[in-house]
Amino acid sequence: MSNIVELRAVGKHYGKGNNTVVALEHVDLEIPNQAFTTISGPSGSGKSTLLNIIGILVAPSRGQVIFDGTPIEFDDFNAMADFRLHKLGFIFQSFNLIPVLSALENVMVPLMIRKDISLAERQQRAEKLLTSVGLADRAYQRPDELSGGQKQRVAIARALVGEPKVILADEPTANLDSESTETILRIMRDINEQFGTAFIFSTHDPRVVNYAKQQVSLRDGRIVQ
Repeated sequence: MSNIVELRAVGKHYGKGNNTVVALEHVDLEIPNQAFTTISGPSGSGKSTLLNIIGILVAPSRGQVIFDGTPIEFDDFNAMADFRLHKLGFIFQSFNLIPVLSALENVMVPLMIRKDISLAERQQRAEKLLTSVGLADRAYQRPDELSGGQKQRVAIARALVGEPKVILADEPTANLDSESTETILRIMRDINEQFGTAFIFSTHDPRVVNYAKQQVSLRDGRIVQ
């Protein structure tokens, strides 16, 4: 199986001289297509930095990132933005839904600047995804009318609507109860198995780690397992 993401000798440093903070140091990592991968480690281990580099949100200080066979040029901001728009989806622990929009409208947001997709197709995709996460009957409700688990299901649908190759999830279960966590993890696993969408998680949650096909452990900016 080929790799969707490869990191070669990636490092990330902040500051200069005596004030330099090493977030990542010489990280080599291969994440296969259709991955269900967790990145775990104690606070300060570098897992959020690693997730942000994989998500083309932060440039490494050194090393190379290869996404779906293409080396990423981090100095080309327009290309990076276009790459994220078409190849990546994001899920956050705080949901990041727009309060004044309905669930359906929130799911459609990533498509608003896609000139290649008509309004009718945007709505059709959003409706289909809300159905797939069990929220067809909540399509016109706003976030403050939804539970935490329902909000995260809207966020999953939003991440999927652009049909990305990879979804990056930063502590997606941190604000959920046990029942909602199990529901969310089953939905994401089913999407992974049915459509081949890769999921990469940054997480402290052992319940998420137990679902993983690939587990990456970080400590002090280095992969230890």
